[in-house]
Amino acid sequence: MTEVVLTPNTEIDIKIEADVIKPDEFAGKSKEEIEQLIVWQGPDQLPLKNFFDVKGQGGSSAEETSIIIKGDVLRVKMIGAEMTAGKITIQGSTGLKVGAEMKGGEIVVEGNADSWAGTEMKGGLLHIKGNTVDHLGCAYRGSWKGMSGGRIVVDGSAQNQIGGGLTGGEIIVNGNAEYFCGIRQSGGLIVIRGNAIRAIGAEMNGGTIVVEGHITNFTPGMQYEGEQYDLCFEDIECGGVFKKFTGDFAISKKPKGTLYVGKDANLEL
Repeated sequence: MTEVVLTPNTEIDIKIEADVIKPDEFAGKSKEEIEQLIVWQGPDQLPLKNFFDVKGQGGSSAEETSIIIKGDVLRVKMIGAEMTAGKITIQGSTGLKVGAEMKGGEIVVEGNADSWAGTEMKGGLLHIKGNTVDHLGCAYRGSWKGMSGGRIVVDGSAQNQIGGGLTGGEIIVNGNAEYFCGIRQSGGLIVIRGNAIRAIGAEMNGGTIVVEGHITNFTPGMQYEGEQYDLCFEDIECGGVFKKFTGDFAISKKPKGTLYVGKDANLEL
């Protein structure tokens, strides 16, 4: 793959929207053409070179283009939005909506990610090695359908409304979750390796959630179905004994959502 290296060259005050930072836009362009790609800062349209030094040129296609961002870009939004192929590596933490509506390719965030990561994602892999905040793989405000395909992996923890409106794809959080994980979920898979706090699977009517750790406040609309051992969802394995629930009966008489919770961590259920 052909590499393009972006290095921040200024302190950013007003956040910038930089959905042009993706292999689809860089492919087939020279260094000079990449420098002139337009980003938004408030009402202003400015060239990418105002914020980043550019080294290298795009590959012959998006598939052959790899973008490396050296350092934190916490005030840069929408990196990799709607990308279809190729790879982006962020060697630090990143801002809002990384990988939003992503369709293919791979994004690796070596630090943390701000809220709305992988919003309404449709394909590809988004791997966050640190933590993230709210609305991971979620639907936008006013929309009922969130992530529909692809995979999101968070090595750390996430906070609220993970997979809100999830219709497909997979979200794996190796740390903890907080409130409303899987709210309005109708498909796909969410795995939380750690603990969760409240309203897990609220209003879900399809899909699967696995919480290996302790749930502080259990969702009342869930119905106990029995125990199951060593869950396997293709290449995603969850070892141990799990209590199986279906729901959410608070919104449907025949819900098709499934919630598995670690038995040893939730003996009171």
